[in-house]
Amino acid sequence: MTDWTLRAFGPALLGLAAFAAAGDAFAQDIGTLDPKPLPPLANPSSPGTPARELFGRAEEAAPLHPNPIGFYSRGCLAGGEPLPVNGPHWQVMRLSRNRNWGHPNLIAFLKHFSAKASKESGWPGLLVGDLSQPRGGPMISGHASHQIGLDADIWLAPMPNRELTREEREEMMSTDVVRDDRLDVRPDVWSEGHVAVIRAAAMDPAVQRIFVNAAIKRALCRVAQGESWMRKVRPMWGHNYHFHIRLYCPNGSNCRDQDPTPAGDGCDASLAWWFREEIVHPKGKSGKSWPPMTMAGLPSACREVLRAK
Repeated sequence: MTDWTLRAFGPALLGLAAFAAAGDAFAQDIGTLDPKPLPPLANPSSPGTPARELFGRAEEAAPLHPNPIGFYSRGCLAGGEPLPVNGPHWQVMRLSRNRNWGHPNLIAFLKHFSAKASKESGWPGLLVGDLSQPRGGPMISGHASHQIGLDADIWLAPMPNRELTREEREEMMSTDVVRDDRLDVRPDVWSEGHVAVIRAAAMDPAVQRIFVNAAIKRALCRVAQGESWMRKVRPMWGHNYHFHIRLYCPNGSNCRDQDPTPAGDGCDASLAWWFREEIVHPKGKSGKSWPPMTMAGLPSACREVLRAK
């Protein structure tokens, strides 16, 4: 979905607002200290079995050559690696979800980016939310994308200057930096550190896009309008507790990049669209629902990813 599509067909897409907001709320859902495995499926080989039920039960990566397969919202991941739950400048949150897996490019990026972001923001480090499942693919809850191991959520709260307990990782909340009216950021929590962290991510050549709440984009435009990195920072519903980093597909992979970002810094009329009353406060529900994706909707190589042992 391109930014132009959002502007041109926004009224038909307002149902996405509720979906995205729900996804952002999911990022704050409390985890558990005692995660239970999902029960076996009665008929996992049935063509009608939702793909999310299959990928959601994979506990380890597919032992294959690293490869992001398909598109960010319609694909899977071969040869994924876990991001260690602790690092010099990061800590992984909600460990019970087992979603700290990514393509090796993403894992290497996060290690490098967290150090740079810490240095430039003055934060001790980053709190890392969901990456992907061990074998990528659709998730049972929370995200439409994050399927090929090249997406990562970074919480909009600095990492404390100590190691969090397991209980804190499951129950601690991030910071909502957007005002209740959704028109701007909260001045009591928004800081130069937030700007520095997002800038550090956007300036990395491996980053294709960064999704933030429109109010965050508005705040960034006040201090960085005209700067080249702003082109990568795109408004999206939700994203008031975290921002979403998306990397380019690696060369030679079976992955399709998202359309290039539009020209300019995004501080023009395209941003104003997000603050129209019907966009900020959509009324009613979309009324349309989509059946869950099955394996038929994913690249054929994803079957091999699921079978690999």
